[in-house]
Amino acid sequence: MPAFSTADRSSSPPRVTIPRDYNAAVDLVDRHLSEGRGDKVAIIDDAGSLTYAALAEQVNRAGNALLELGVRMEQRVMLILHDTARFPALFLGAIKIGAVPVPVNTLLTADDYDYLLRDSRAAVVVVSAALYDKVAPSLAGHGGGDPQIPGQPFLRHVVVDGAPVDGTVSLDALLAGAASTLDAAETTSDDVAFWLYTSGSTGRFKGAVHLHASLVQTAELYAAGVLGLREDDRVFSAAKLFFAYGLGNSLTFPLHAGATVILMAERPTVAAVRRRLEEQRPTVFCGVPTLFASLLADPELRPTAALRVSTSAGEALPRDLGDRWRERMGTDILDGIGSTEMLHIFLSNRPGDVRYGTTGKVVPGYELKIVDEQGALVPAGGVGDLWVCGPTSATAYWNKRDLSRATFHGAWTRTGDHYLCDAEGYYVYQGRSDDMLKVGGIYVSPFEVEAALISHHHVLEAAVVAHRDEHDLIKPKALVVLKDLEHASEALAAELRAHVKAVLAPYKYPRWIEFVRELPKTATGKIQRFKLRER
Repeated sequence: MPAFSTADRSSSPPRVTIPRDYNAAVDLVDRHLSEGRGDKVAIIDDAGSLTYAALAEQVNRAGNALLELGVRMEQRVMLILHDTARFPALFLGAIKIGAVPVPVNTLLTADDYDYLLRDSRAAVVVVSAALYDKVAPSLAGHGGGDPQIPGQPFLRHVVVDGAPVDGTVSLDALLAGAASTLDAAETTSDDVAFWLYTSGSTGRFKGAVHLHASLVQTAELYAAGVLGLREDDRVFSAAKLFFAYGLGNSLTFPLHAGATVILMAERPTVAAVRRRLEEQRPTVFCGVPTLFASLLADPELRPTAALRVSTSAGEALPRDLGDRWRERMGTDILDGIGSTEMLHIFLSNRPGDVRYGTTGKVVPGYELKIVDEQGALVPAGGVGDLWVCGPTSATAYWNKRDLSRATFHGAWTRTGDHYLCDAEGYYVYQGRSDDMLKVGGIYVSPFEVEAALISHHHVLEAAVVAHRDEHDLIKPKALVVLKDLEHASEALAAELRAHVKAVLAPYKYPRWIEFVRELPKTATGKIQRFKLRER
């Protein structure tokens, strides 16, 4: 089959041509062998490095191993894996045989995994040995290779990456015994390639269904078009591979460009991230606002000459964090917004055009509109719901027709985010549609109040939610994480309220301030506002 996509980057937006007969794994890996990059390092992980030739072999072995387990085209393969070279090998190996990998969050509960296995109807699950004990209760006494695993009506095999577990299949043994060559399945650009589960701000799991063509589209439109990602780049993403943002950062983008990716299996603590920045010297670093805030609070963080740009997504980046990062590190953070439904970033600041406090401008290749509750365009400068149109949209949520119809409207996708577009075309985040507060009849953006709080020198993080006063009227309440909890006091709370009043319109200040040790977050660092509302 014609294997590779092509792009005309001289036009704006780039014209991406993807053949009808197409397999994303072939395009992302095998192409580099034909273009002479076989000996170049593709992946650096905690165990060592892997060249493009070695990665191609591992992808083929993974695909053949799945075939040996009976996996066929369109069947789901769940991946509960840490970020090592095994993740891209299995993800792309499944895609190469026409199966559908479903990477999921590695920080969930057994009940969550039970739901996801049933909902996806995965035939095989591959789990890191260090995570197996978390998954085991959801398997209800699985039988390894038995025809049916008790308690899981669709699952046929449990494969463990690492130290073997009784009754499971060893991934090491599978790969060692698998052939190193593999013909790609006869897939098309519009075949389903993979799913990504999202819980969004509601906490409900939804499987977003993505196509083979979507991966290379994000690589061309954002990675090449905005980041200017090159073959000589070294990319390090603190956001993990199971997350749409991390999947692009650590798999699609570097592999499409022929660059090198740095993977980290452990949690993205400040010390772990700083060590990679110092030792591996990435040129591109991808984080989230809460991580950037924590890094800036670390006195040991030093600029590196190698770093040319950083990216942020997941939540809007406060202006103060961007300014302080630029001052400290000598390079910019490109704040952007994407979604699991759109696969990656479609609205972003860009090199040479960074305006902190905004999410930048539309990524060429996408269209945006801001509409009111009736779907009509809001007047210039008005606040409304952001809708996006582009070639990387998921086709639907698996088995959730009502939610699919509420989100996907023909070529347009509802983001669930409130935005305004200023007179110069920069988009300014106003909060989630279900997070906006109406105070005294006027909309208040929680993000705007949070940004004001974070600009205070004692504040590390902040989240603002609705709270009812003695008259049952909605007012802002702030939950604040301090750099040093010993400073917590009513005097500081009063100081913070006055600080916000000095920065914003007085009606926006938080009437209540609660000091907390931490904020509930997803594995990717996004604040779980629905949990704060439940408080």
